[in-house]
Amino acid sequence: MKVSLVLATLGRDRELKDFLESVREQTYKDFELIIIDQNKDGKIDAIVEPFKHSLTIKHVKVDFTGIARARDYGIGQAQGRIIAFPDDDCAYDKEVLSKVVNEFSINENLAILVAGSYQFSSSRFSIGVNSPKACYFSRFRMMGVEFTQFFDLNRIDRTQFYFDHDFGIGSKYSGAEGFELLYRLLRAGSKAFYNPDIKIYHPDKDHYKLGTGRMLIYSTGIGAYIRKFANQKDGFILYYIVRKMFVAPLLKMMLALLLLNPKKLAYSFYNLIGIWRGFLAYGR
Repeated sequence: MKVSLVLATLGRDRELKDFLESVREQTYKDFELIIIDQNKDGKIDAIVEPFKHSLTIKHVKVDFTGIARARDYGIGQAQGRIIAFPDDDCAYDKEVLSKVVNEFSINENLAILVAGSYQFSSSRFSIGVNSPKACYFSRFRMMGVEFTQFFDLNRIDRTQFYFDHDFGIGSKYSGAEGFELLYRLLRAGSKAFYNPDIKIYHPDKDHYKLGTGRMLIYSTGIGAYIRKFANQKDGFILYYIVRKMFVAPLLKMMLALLLLNPKKLAYSFYNLIGIWRGFLAYGR
């Protein structure tokens, strides 16, 4: 069962090398790596070249930016049955691909598999929605984040397998491109499973100590994708309107007040502002 890893990259070099080293150590070898290179200066050429001797790599240079557009372009280049979209600053545990293929092999109806996102050299979770327990999930509680998602192309609705170019870094609404895709596929009936024993490492960039600017930018994507499905008269999205736009951020702000944590309070406030900004701006 061949796996295609589509990696869009822009502006990073050392982190990309770390990822390449992690995939070179994979115990499962039937995979290809498709690098969609949006750099204009040949920034990563010298990094990628040595790995071509030990990995099957397609190094594709493009003249556009936008992570959703780049990943979409990579889908068209992929030859594998299983496809994933690693970030250029993540790293795989050496058993990731072996465990992914095993999960799809033993569960004939499984269409989407989501791994756990962990901090480097740690058992602590990092970004995305994680849980210590493995579970099947639906639109009611979407798990993981885009770089932890794996898709079996033989078991999903291929007409729904694309990235909306309005979402993600470099697009109209930063962030949420993975959740927008996941929601669409789950709505189409794809069976999904989350397994925290599959470990992908990524720095925790959503923590409030990193500042409010990042939260304000990325949360606009959440509001926009909620509005997209609301515009389609998707009744289920009312759950996310209540949860994401009212209950969760208000509870987090109340907790921050009780804990006398002004940074966390500001972070939660800008999360709420960003979501509403994206929701009101979508479609204009």
